[in-house]
Amino acid sequence: MRDFTLFIPEYIAAGAAIGVLALELALPRLRRDALAWATAAGAAAWLIAALFYVGDAPGDFEGLLRTDAFTAYFRILAAGAVLAVALLSARYLRDRTRAAGEYYGLLLMAGAGMTLLSAARELLTAYVALELLSFSLYVLVGYLKRDARSNEASLKYILLGAFSSAMLLYGISLLYGLTGSTTYAGVAEGLAARGEGTDLAALAAIMLIVAGVGFKVSAAPFHMWAPDAYQGAPLPVTAFLATASKAAGFALILRLFTEALAVDALEWRAAIAALAAITMTAGNLLAIQQTNLKRLLAYSSIGQAGYMLVAVAAIGYGDAAAAQNASSALLLHIAGYTLSTMALFAALVAHYNRTGDESIEGLRGLSATQPFLALVISASLFSFAGLPFFAGFATKLLLFQAGTGAGLLWLAGLGAANSFISLYYYLMVMRRMYLFDPPEGQTRIRPPALLGAMAGLLLLGVVFIGVYPGPVFEATDGAAAALFEASAAAFARLP
Repeated sequence: MRDFTLFIPEYIAAGAAIGVLALELALPRLRRDALAWATAAGAAAWLIAALFYVGDAPGDFEGLLRTDAFTAYFRILAAGAVLAVALLSARYLRDRTRAAGEYYGLLLMAGAGMTLLSAARELLTAYVALELLSFSLYVLVGYLKRDARSNEASLKYILLGAFSSAMLLYGISLLYGLTGSTTYAGVAEGLAARGEGTDLAALAAIMLIVAGVGFKVSAAPFHMWAPDAYQGAPLPVTAFLATASKAAGFALILRLFTEALAVDALEWRAAIAALAAITMTAGNLLAIQQTNLKRLLAYSSIGQAGYMLVAVAAIGYGDAAAAQNASSALLLHIAGYTLSTMALFAALVAHYNRTGDESIEGLRGLSATQPFLALVISASLFSFAGLPFFAGFATKLLLFQAGTGAGLLWLAGLGAANSFISLYYYLMVMRRMYLFDPPEGQTRIRPPALLGAMAGLLLLGVVFIGVYPGPVFEATDGAAAALFEASAAAFARLP
């Protein structure tokens, strides 16, 4: 059935992208701040339209795309992330580029790609949505054309991204050859019909797909692009890479591994568990050595990807009920991590706009010059570490609980140990802010009103989830239930 009304929010996002480009062409002397506000208005309209679809019955578009509570969750997340990053970019881009229309247009298209990725139920449709997101990010990472680091980061990201896409496509082609279908349901049916025993071709296909999507979520050892891309990208784009891009990758993983590959969990669950262990350990140990704040956050996000992969491994080891609980815990962690990261970057962008310094040493004495920003940064880092009263505590608790419920006690224990390791380098950042005097000549000032208000609101969200996660957990539980309603047939075929 071709019901084009299922994707009105995405039409709004695409229309806003075209509108921002047209606005800059028609009014070339328009302030770049105005383009940021126009983008934010488009993202807000997209968000409002997405809210009207919450609670609707699932919709199917030709078996290629599905709109349900799972899609609605990522719609809201994508629109919110684009709205936040557009506002973060308003002052940041003012003196750093002559034209910003393409920047904001690509930002909106990347968000639309994220939503389509969460809705995809067919391998080639998912690949096209993934590339819409990826190609937008390739350009955004290198958007500061006069910055050599930005150009280098974009080039590395493109080259490694092309390599990962080739692996993903090769895995898709092998799956098609084995099953005769590219729809998730058709792949599950074809894999279930093979009978018992290990099929080397199926194993090769799944491992290639794991490698391809592992690159997209910066899982080790496919993480090499992340530190350079995070460091070279404009600071608001780094925030988008750390949140929306990672969330989109896990949206793909959840749809694919619960609907298409659930019947072959024996082929991939050990690999995902090993990937989770390597990713969280490598990310946290390498973060300790960093002096550039953006590189530190890149390795921190790699560690976070490792924690999220614990839930994916739990899907493979558990039954349908345990897999649904693991998916719900992962969605909750994505929400808490996104809020914490956006709060952190709101404070960092406000600091960077004033100082132009993105090193850890540049935060020296921040508690004396901008105490509110220091508070927001500290709270966000505590949330990443999983300390009580912050979002990361509640979300990690449920994430590791899902792992132990699936029998992965060793993996949950390793996650807890890595959280303890991460606290060390987060405290090193806070030490600079609170135990050192500010550079000579710097005095106490107030943060900009917009970024200060954003940081404050996001900080409230971080504390709210940490203290009272119930409402958000209900939303993520509904999204996970919708996901498993779509994949019930695949789990019914499990031996």
